Amino acid sequence: MTEQMIKEKIAALPDTLQKEILDYIDFLLQKYDIEPSEKQFNFAWEGGLSDLKNNYTSVELQHKISEWR
Repeated sequence: MTEQMIKEKIAALPDTLQKEILDYIDFLLQKYDIEPSEKQFNFAWEGGLSDLKNNYTSVELQHKISEWR
């Protein structure tokens, strides 16, 4: 199966099933201790602090994030 075929099949699935596919891939990578060949940035956190945008400037928020770690 080619990469393009896999992408097309995944794209045909609803979003909820696409998420399930990603979870399963992560499970397989962990189970077989496989490092992904290309590490890509994961932006799953994007927008996670949007409720704080009116309380802090971007610099203040960066400092708060450092404190929270």
